[in-house]
Parts: sequence; structure tokens; C-alpha cells
Amino acid sequence: MRRSAAALALAMAFAGPVAAQDTAPQPAVPPPVLTLDQDRLFLQSAFGKAAAARTDTDEAALLAENREIFAALEAEEKDLTARRATTPAAEFTALAAAFDAKAEGIRAAQDAKGLEIARQRTDDRRRFYDVALPVLAKLMTELGAVAILDKQAVILSYDKIDMTDRAIARVDAVLGDGTTPPAPAP
Repeated sequence: MRRSAAALALAMAFAGPVAAQDTAPQPAVPPPVLTLDQDRLFLQSAFGKAAAARTDTDEAALLAENREIFAALEAEEKDLTARRATTPAAEFTALAAAFDAKAEGIRAAQDAKGLEIARQRTDDRRRFYDVALPVLAKLMTELGAVAILDKQAVILSYDKIDMTDRAIARVDAVLGDGTTPPAPAP
């Protein structure tokens, strides 16, 4: 008896969903969700490549300038240290304080230059996405999608839903390398 009740319960459990599936309307194919690699979109676009080249040039120039300044300050510090034995204490203290103030001022100025490079990098990305977002929205609509997810946030997907290459081509057509005003979105 117990066995037949268990068999009946099992049969009813499987029969319910099967029967419901047979009578329920079949859902339409859901609209696609696309993925996009935002970093690759920026870095492989003409604008992103030009922006990265400018940033690399600015960073290399700042690094070279910092090396020259460091060498000059190091030489000045060695000279000051050598003069310590022959300079009266009050005068040496004033010279050392002036050197410290000079070094701190230079460091603050160089730090400000580094921050300006970082600000420009952020501004380049903001400018890029100001132009890219309407292009992406149009491309999403053309592809019949309802959403674009950042590829880095997706755990598993098919490569065919990745629209990054199409997006790069479209954004390049509108923004180019950024040296001219953006063209109308295609």
C-alpha cells in the first residue's frame, strides 16, 4: 500500500507539470541580451588608442622630468651635506630648511602634473562614453536587444551575444580618433 501511494504521488508530481506544459501557451523567444567589454571598446577604438598614446607620452615625459629633477636635487643635497662642516649652524639650518621647502614645492608641482594626467585620462573616457552611449543604444535597438551587460559581470555567455567588435566599428565611425568633431550617429 505504501509503495502504491508513493508511486501515485510520484506519478502525480510528474504529470502535473507535463499537463500544464501541454496546455500553457508557448512563450515567445525572449529578446536578446548583449554583452560588451567596455575596456576593450575604449582601448581598441581609434579614440581610445589616440587617448592612450597621449597619456603614455605625457607619463613618459613626466617620468623623464622627474628623473632629471631627482638627479639635480640629489646633487644639491650632496653639496649641502658637504658644506655642513664648514657652515655655521644657524646658516646651515636656514639652507637646509630652504632646500626642504624647495624639494617639497617641486614634489607638489610634479604630483599636480601626475594628477592632471589622470584627470585627462578620466575626461577622455567620459568624452568617449558621452558619444558612445547613443551609438550603443542605436545598435542595441537594431539588434532587437533589451539590454547590454558588461561582459566582465557575466559569468557565462555565448560569444555571439558579444557586440564589442560591432560597437568599436560604430563608435569609430562617429568619433574617430577624437581630433575632429563627432559625426552624426549612423
